[in-house]
Amino acid sequence: MKKANVMIDHDFEIGETDPRLFGAFIEHLGRCVYGGIFEPGHATADKDGFRTDVLELVKELAPTIMRYPGGNFVSGYNWEDGVGPVEDRPARLDLAWFTTEPNTFGTNEFIDWCRKADIEPMLAVNLGTRDGDAARNLVEYCNHPSGTALSDLRIKHGWKEPHNIKFWCLGNEVDGHWQMEHKTATEYGRIAHEAAKMMNWVDPTIELAACGSSGRNMPTYGRWEDEVLEHTFDDVGYISLHTYFNNYAEDTEAFLASPDIMDQFIEEVVAIADSVAARRRSNKRIMLSFDEWNVWYRTRRKRADRVKEGWPVAPAILEEIYNMEDALVFGGACISLLNHADRVKAACLAQLVNVIAPIMTETGGPAWRQTIFWPFAQMSRYGRGTVLKAKVQSETYATRYYDPRGAQDLYFAVPEVPYLKVSAVADHEGGLTLFLLNRDLKDGVEVTIDARNFGALKVQEAEELHDNDLKAINTKSDPLRVKPRPINDISVSGGKITVSLKAASWNVIKLAG
Repeated sequence: MKKANVMIDHDFEIGETDPRLFGAFIEHLGRCVYGGIFEPGHATADKDGFRTDVLELVKELAPTIMRYPGGNFVSGYNWEDGVGPVEDRPARLDLAWFTTEPNTFGTNEFIDWCRKADIEPMLAVNLGTRDGDAARNLVEYCNHPSGTALSDLRIKHGWKEPHNIKFWCLGNEVDGHWQMEHKTATEYGRIAHEAAKMMNWVDPTIELAACGSSGRNMPTYGRWEDEVLEHTFDDVGYISLHTYFNNYAEDTEAFLASPDIMDQFIEEVVAIADSVAARRRSNKRIMLSFDEWNVWYRTRRKRADRVKEGWPVAPAILEEIYNMEDALVFGGACISLLNHADRVKAACLAQLVNVIAPIMTETGGPAWRQTIFWPFAQMSRYGRGTVLKAKVQSETYATRYYDPRGAQDLYFAVPEVPYLKVSAVADHEGGLTLFLLNRDLKDGVEVTIDARNFGALKVQEAEELHDNDLKAINTKSDPLRVKPRPINDISVSGGKITVSLKAASWNVIKLAG
């Protein structure tokens, strides 16, 4: 068994976790909406058609903010199609996923669902095929109290009180050639500035996020962020980041190292944003919205394959089945987000149900938790508080992570990967939660944690996620094959914790002061 040491000092803070760090994402894609959160006629559906079995799992997962309606879908979306009497709403061809969108679920239904789930809504506006005029009109429809054509239209549609949506995304991944009305940084920067200006005029209380790179492997990465922020620096509070982890190379060690590249991604974008501020001699700091992240690679499809399928409504696409290995990488990403709580103030797991999601459903049948459900639920439940700097002494390994973009083969060197990845979050009652990922595939590790300045601590909860088969999954017939189980080999003496972690395991230790 290997050994590792961790030192945590109560006074060495990274930052406070923003509640929006624990967000998720709903898109009109596959069965995420239709057959996912919304299925009128299902045995558990309420009067609004929302699946209450899914709602119960969502509340257990505990996301705090929800991004909608896309994603690639939003770049061709006319928000007006999704409001008003359902029988009058048009069906449209969706060029993002080559499906037919019936528009029976739209903005107002999404807001109602968020209220039932006790989740803050986050709306994205279409800056692909639409422009700032459509964006400011949507803000007026949603947030203006009454007395104008659009606010009164909302009231006529049955929603008397304004939705008061505070967080808005200025488009989605417009740096990508796969996007409807893909734009250069100059083109996007100009339209984003004008849209933001008008949206802020309609409601000066809103917060806006500009589109950053849709991946660190984009050829325009870095230059894109710099120019976009040159246009939008005074208009926005956030710039977005997107990343998806993969194991195309079938190299588990490299796969488990990939969250460390997420750390680099975050720190590079922070540096770029701060350089824009420096050129302005500005004290303003742009925060980061990591509003798409997850493991995703098995179910990616080429556009040509989508076209062959015709134009179905809510087909079963992008339904990634997650295994134990994926849950470990996912947990590493949770740690990366927590450890940058000073600048990452919003984040959205993509997506929520069925489509690359922690929750799976059978249309007309049950719902169950995928393996990645557990790390997110634990992070959201126990990650609220002040993230502390953890000094980790651990053996390391070197690897190369394969992260292609289209036909371009890209390898990223990860020269020094600690087997033990750690985040420590202090709560406001004198307690401490430790998130620990052991990336060693063969050996357990005995970890000694010196939690100085905490005084006497006691274990409230200690759980591990582990399976001897890294390909183990949860299914409808065996929904709890992979689930957290108690850690037995743990001792606490004052502010010193000693724990034995299994090989290839995700671990959460909740300590009370």
